Amino acid sequence: MNLNAPQIRYQEVSPFQMSEGFTPSQSRNHTMEPVKTGRIFLAAVAANLSAFAVGTCLGWTSPVTPKLKSSDTSDSPLDHPIDSTDEAWISSIVALGALVAPFVAGPLADKIGRKWVLLSSSLFFVIAYALMMVGGSVAVLLVARLVQGFGVGFVMTVQPMYVGEIATDSVRGATGSLMQLFIVSGILYVYCIGPFVSYQALQWCCIVVPIVFDACFFFMPESPYYLAGKGRKMEALKSLQFLRGQSASGAQDEMAGIQASVEESMANKGSVTDIIKNPGNRKALFISAGLLVFQQFSGINVVLFNSQSIFQSAGTDLDPAVATIIIGVVQVASSGLTPIIADRMGRKIILLISSSVMTVGLAALGTFFYMKLKVGDVSSVLWLPVPALVVYNIVYCVGFGPLPWAVMGEMFPANVKSIASSIVASTCWMCGFLVTYFYPALDALGTYYAFWLFGIFCVVAFFFVLFVVMETKGLSLQEIQDKLNGK
Repeated sequence: MNLNAPQIRYQEVSPFQMSEGFTPSQSRNHTMEPVKTGRIFLAAVAANLSAFAVGTCLGWTSPVTPKLKSSDTSDSPLDHPIDSTDEAWISSIVALGALVAPFVAGPLADKIGRKWVLLSSSLFFVIAYALMMVGGSVAVLLVARLVQGFGVGFVMTVQPMYVGEIATDSVRGATGSLMQLFIVSGILYVYCIGPFVSYQALQWCCIVVPIVFDACFFFMPESPYYLAGKGRKMEALKSLQFLRGQSASGAQDEMAGIQASVEESMANKGSVTDIIKNPGNRKALFISAGLLVFQQFSGINVVLFNSQSIFQSAGTDLDPAVATIIIGVVQVASSGLTPIIADRMGRKIILLISSSVMTVGLAALGTFFYMKLKVGDVSSVLWLPVPALVVYNIVYCVGFGPLPWAVMGEMFPANVKSIASSIVASTCWMCGFLVTYFYPALDALGTYYAFWLFGIFCVVAFFFVLFVVMETKGLSLQEIQDKLNGK
């Protein structure tokens, strides 16, 4: 007997492989094919062009509000300056639209697919910018901003689901972090153009973004998880082949795992009751919603919506429009770091660093405005607002900006993902509305109150991450579920 003879190991053929016509010989003869992650990033980048459109909505008020408040109405759609109440509603009503939209977008994502819901979000953006072009009253601007909010809610609910489902375990942190990079790129786009072109020209520059997104994303595949859940097995396999750059035999093992995971989740179709009753789902909801609540109460939307006004009130030597552009550039540059470090350092440590340093930046900014009001002479620290906001934005864009959405995209099982994502996204935007609506009132009392309050929330966020948030670096979606459920 030749003990050195090569041993042949026969691989078991899964039910999925047998149902799709794979033979035992095909299963045992296929070699391990490498995953071409470039395909995953191509689809993720195309999907994130929708996040770029979201950024144009979030940054829109910074260059436009000074035009609307100006007594010179030659470059305003209105025939009179807006007051503080109008300003508060124009800034905050986007969040109300984004609050409602997830309860439509989530179920639609399960019914017609992640891809088609994302594509349909562009319709809201196009309608909104068209209304802004023709509107001659505050009421029309409010309707347009509300419609923008619907588009924002569609994207922020479904895009993390899509990107989380197309990625491999090794790059899910990186692809999930791309959303923040594209949002701040959209914000920078508006910051750079808005102060230097007419109101009407800005709307034309913004309306082209969702059209470009649809043209690019139309050619990307649907999520293989969604297709598997609908019983469209061959379409799911083809989608996975495209995303992995593999042959049918090379992708079959992962496809079998996806099919088994989806079937297990869909066997017990989820509802709100299942989220509440299941300890793992309950913990996932608490972590995801908690991170996004603290994201909003860090004051980021106040900074994004009012950057130009904040620098004007600070009275720095730097032109407010230029200072705002600097902030935008910093946001884009720092957001580019997250995809590189998220899967190396881990989500938790980055969030801890982010909340700590944001606290310092907000405390410094609050102290500056306190000195300006109480002391009067701040010439010795007139330089402080710009670096304070730069530091704040760097650590936000690396940590608390992208990672809460990335965590949400990987926390929930398939049977409750759409419902849970809708609840979490709506919670986020409810907080966003409260912060942006009441900021003008806090600002009237003293700008330092607002920034110190945001700093206190960042301190609480640090301890929330430290004691509640679990690390998901390197874990598969199934391993995350096992960890949540204490297995």
